Parts: sequence; C-alpha cells; structure tokens
Amino acid sequence: MILFDQVIFGPIHSRRLGLSLGVNLLPIDAKICSFNCIYCECGFNTTMQEFSMPTRDQVRDILSEKLKQMSSEGKTPDVITFAGNGEPTLHPDFEGIIDDTIELRDILCPSAKVSVLSNSTRIHKPHVFSALKKVDNNILKFDSAIDHTMRLIDQPLGKHINVEWLVEHLKKFEGKLIIQTMFLKGEYHGEKIDNTTDEEINAWIDALQQIRPYQIMIYSLDRDTPVQNLQKVPVTELKRIAEKVRAKGFDVSVAG
Repeated sequence: MILFDQVIFGPIHSRRLGLSLGVNLLPIDAKICSFNCIYCECGFNTTMQEFSMPTRDQVRDILSEKLKQMSSEGKTPDVITFAGNGEPTLHPDFEGIIDDTIELRDILCPSAKVSVLSNSTRIHKPHVFSALKKVDNNILKFDSAIDHTMRLIDQPLGKHINVEWLVEHLKKFEGKLIIQTMFLKGEYHGEKIDNTTDEEINAWIDALQQIRPYQIMIYSLDRDTPVQNLQKVPVTELKRIAEKVRAKGFDVSVAG
C-alpha cells in the first residue's frame, strides 16, 4: 500500500484532474480516515494512539515554496488537490488551510483550481461545509445508494453514516459539488460485491437526482488494494453506466 511521506507531494498526473499538486494534511506515517475502504490505495486505517498532523503554518509555508519553485520552472499545476493519507477534513484547521491555499493560488498560480477529495463523512460540520463551498472542485464520495453495499465497500467508522444521511447532507450543497463513485466487483468476508447491477445503478441514479451535482466522476480500480478479491470494472461497462446517467441530464466523466 502507498503512504504519502510528505505534506506536499507531486505533481502527479491525475486521471480526473490533470497535473495535480497534492496536499496531505494527515500524518506521513499513518493512514487516518473516517472510512476504511476496502479499495483504498493507502491500505486500511492505522491503529495508533498518538499521531501528529502538519500545522496550518507548516502547510502554508511548504505549499508556498513549492508553488514558487514550480512557477520559476514554468510548470504550474492544473490543480492543487487535498487528498493524501486519509480524510483531509479531519484536520482541525481545515477551513483555515483552505483559505491560505486559495490566497496562495490567487497570487502564485491563478489559473490552478483548488480541489478536495473527501469521503463526505464530515460535511455536517459547519467549518467543513463552509470550506468545501469555497473550493473550485468539491469532490465528494458516494459509492452506493444501498446501505449494505456502502457499508461493505466504505466501512464507515461513524454509526450515524448511512445512505439517507449522506443524501440529505449532500443536497445542502445545492449543486455545488462533484460526486465521485468507485465501481468495483469482487468478494469481501464471504459476501459478493458488485455496485454495477441494475438495482445498484437505479438506486444510485435516484439519489443523484436528489443531490443534483454539477458533475459526476466514475472510475474503477487502478492500483493495489488491501483486499485481494476485488476486480476492476472494464471501461466499456463504465461508459455504459455513464450513458445511463447522461440520459438524465448529468455531466459525467469516466476515468479509464
């Protein structure tokens, strides 16, 4: 599994976002998340009693230096992406860090977008909601509209997290969000996994029609996963799913 050993990493070429400069707000030696997804490239959550996150000042200073370096080399990023070793919105200064990042972006690379890849579990927190409303690409995970499947794939740590809860809070963004969905097949703990069935897709589309995101990103496995019995969904099948959603009036991108 992959852990990002720096606060600022990359830039890397993202299948969905272009040349992406990554920001990791979590510990560099642990995976800390409010989900425990069976497909996460960072592996399962680390059991730790103590861990440290970079401070707001540290993030600002390191990001500033990196952007200045890239600017001097004539290769500014397309996007500054908050991702890394877990859920970025867990950082206690998340909103302040977003404010700093937008300020630095405006000065040093005004054409770049600010993106956050979040699992949607903390969007009920006012400071998280406020911060996500400020970024260019508010990318929120929604892997299944069927509770049992969502729990099997994403393994949320909070007992209050269910599909109904997610939909109601995602609706509060009033369309200023991108939904990101991982499609996969396989088996985990003796249970079959397949969120591409007609039942799954119909429930997912019904939920999307309530949430009304301005864009939907769908993709499948691309790297090693902590659970071995998982299978990548072919691009042809992803495109078939995308056409069903486009027929409902949504903008859908497919990462092959």
